[in-house]
Amino acid sequence: MVDRKAEAQFSSSQQLDQAVRAMWAQQWLSVSPESQWQAWMDWAGNLAISPAKRLDLARLALEEWVRLCYGGPQTQEAERLFQAPEWKQWPFTVMSAGFVAQQRWWQAASQGVAGVEKHHERLVGFWGRQWLDMLSPANFFATNPIVLERTAKEGGANLVRGFQYLMEDVHAQLTNKLPAGCEEFQVGRDVAVTAGKVVLRNQLMELIQYAPTTDKVHPEPVLIMPAWIMKYYILDLSPHNSLIKYLVDQGYTVFCVSWKNPDAGDRDLGMDDYIELGWRAALDAVTAIVPGQKVHAAGYCLGGTLLAIAAAAMARDGDERLASMTLLAAQTDFTEPGELALFIDEAQVSLLEAQMAQQGYLRADQMAGAFLMLRSHDLLWSRMVNQYLLGERAPMSDLMAWNADATRMPARMHSQYLRRLFLNNDLSESRYPVDGKPVSLLNLQVPIFCVGTLTDHVAPWQSVFKLHHHTAAEITFVLTSGGHNAGIVSEPGHPRRRYQLLTRSVGAQDVVAQQWQQEAEQRQGSWWPAWDEWLKNRSGTPIAPPRMGGTSGGPLYDAPGQYVLGH
Repeated sequence: MVDRKAEAQFSSSQQLDQAVRAMWAQQWLSVSPESQWQAWMDWAGNLAISPAKRLDLARLALEEWVRLCYGGPQTQEAERLFQAPEWKQWPFTVMSAGFVAQQRWWQAASQGVAGVEKHHERLVGFWGRQWLDMLSPANFFATNPIVLERTAKEGGANLVRGFQYLMEDVHAQLTNKLPAGCEEFQVGRDVAVTAGKVVLRNQLMELIQYAPTTDKVHPEPVLIMPAWIMKYYILDLSPHNSLIKYLVDQGYTVFCVSWKNPDAGDRDLGMDDYIELGWRAALDAVTAIVPGQKVHAAGYCLGGTLLAIAAAAMARDGDERLASMTLLAAQTDFTEPGELALFIDEAQVSLLEAQMAQQGYLRADQMAGAFLMLRSHDLLWSRMVNQYLLGERAPMSDLMAWNADATRMPARMHSQYLRRLFLNNDLSESRYPVDGKPVSLLNLQVPIFCVGTLTDHVAPWQSVFKLHHHTAAEITFVLTSGGHNAGIVSEPGHPRRRYQLLTRSVGAQDVVAQQWQQEAEQRQGSWWPAWDEWLKNRSGTPIAPPRMGGTSGGPLYDAPGQYVLGH
């Protein structure tokens, strides 16, 4: 017999714990202090009983001091951080060299301490680098020669401009407004302007069909699944760098999902809902509009992970509607997910779950801080120096405006995503359940085009590459210059773009990432034409374009739709 009173008391206790943990998370900006304390205690305790390691660090400190006193050669790291000629003058050359010496010493101190858990070692090294980056001489007025020279030259006008920029940013933050300049990139007017119609809408997404720009199109349509951690128009920015427009102009019938920006009422939407209401609903609509044709499916970031899960479920169930699968900066194996894993452990996830239980979703700013710290020098400190000390505000770009147009994630979905994929790695271990039954990447048989980006801090290319180890299907892997976003938005004609490409045939011997990088062909320019060629080789003879919205019902309204405007 169920003890209802005890059950109610247990539920009440859980709610109390959640409320306290949510308040605690708010005080610590959604970063678990317990994870940090455990890491530092682990490191400090094991260092204390490692006298040889401490002697090595003392020797290294002496070597760095000698190098500093006698003007040793500049390192590559020093050249990267302090490359301006102003830093070559005394005393600034000493300051910059001292800072780099501290970085080298701390890297040695945080690594290789016997007995320290690997996750704790990475946390100690990461947070130590954050403190060092914050204290860099480049970040302060009195120790930055470029700022001092600019101030003298302009009579302090740069500082006045910088203060104005600071006040604008603080006001925008307090009033929940987008950063200055974003108004120049209005959705549907300046960005996300590729002509199309919304042909399906449900409680989770809208499906957009884009109007053809060629007399004939390839018979197999392209269905794109973007990540719901971002708005879909990262793939449809300005006309010159829209991947969607590029595909349409190459003669493809393109469909793209536009996810709803969830609110508290969507707290119970889970990964199964994103498969059912997102992927399956979209695929059913596409195959109804373009009947009798297989579909080229493409997924970006988290949308690519969802696509891989769905494709594995289709292979398990004998659903043969896919012609190919393209994964753009999407992970399927989370054993080495990069520095983002620093923010994902049991203590951190439970803290986020408590916050999400209170509000029903994860706010964009709760995610943005983690991404910012992964590249704090480039995204935070150097940007603050340029804007607030030098008085130089970089002009807003379409990519920057898109990045500021942030989204939320439902509580249930995000908890499942973090636990099943990041913590448990269920997908690559063939444990991930769809419709109550596990799926396996081993069942994938369709040809795969997979893109990793060289400087990706969200989905490191080595992690993306691990798909090779989990399926015997044909994989054409591309490694392109750029990061998680800029590497994908890499239109033809973009300066300084390059990529490597190599295909592993069906059932061929597997290779590791480093070997692949040595053997893959180097190419200049955008990878988009290579993908176009790959798709064309797996498509039929061009035919007349299908009707917009199919033969019944018709389209609902114009692209970009309504969900993308939700804030």
